[in-house]
Amino acid sequence: MNRTLLTTLYPKAPSSHIDAIAANGDAVFSSFAITYGTNRLSYFLAQIGHESGGLTIFTENLNYSAQGLAATWPSRYAVKEGSGYKKDANGKYVPNDVANTLNRKPEAIANNCYADRMGNGNEASGDGWRFRGRGYIQITGRDAYRTLGGYCGLDLENNPDMASDPQHALTVACAFWKWKTINPSCDAGDFTKVTKLINGGTNGLADREAWLAKVEDALKSYPPAG
Repeated sequence: MNRTLLTTLYPKAPSSHIDAIAANGDAVFSSFAITYGTNRLSYFLAQIGHESGGLTIFTENLNYSAQGLAATWPSRYAVKEGSGYKKDANGKYVPNDVANTLNRKPEAIANNCYADRMGNGNEASGDGWRFRGRGYIQITGRDAYRTLGGYCGLDLENNPDMASDPQHALTVACAFWKWKTINPSCDAGDFTKVTKLINGGTNGLADREAWLAKVEDALKSYPPAG
């Protein structure tokens, strides 16, 4: 993988991650068919650019304030009012008692928010924190770690930090790409659908599209191989 391409796209990324992708990227991309077909590589590089903040964020930041929790997940953490949720004079959701209790407690937030879903155990199990978002695409939940571990031959369920390790992060992200069957949407040129397959919605679509424009421009100057 062309190192100059990587440093142009992700100038603030740690050298350990740049070095690993430069050394292993061609083989990893080839094994997951990401260098074949139209748009696959450009869409991948753009999406991980958004998801990881330009390869600078490898573990989910859950240091939410009570207000932040209410704003992000009103159905869980805002005061219920009628058929909706209560807002203050500034139009912001009012945190409920749970949000106030969890204020600025990342581990407790993860265990509460991610309990009893995505294959995680209950709040007391600690699975929410153990299987919080990691890696270039922020894989989340015990089911994802177990499934992706099977795709890439890594015991992620018992070693979740491997998902953000520079030696494995690219393989894990590519395994996610395969798991969600994203390549056909790349071939169809449907970047919005790719975003939905990754995110479940279109959160951050404008930033993802800006990343795509940056990637496509960089690929004209720096071919991926070499």
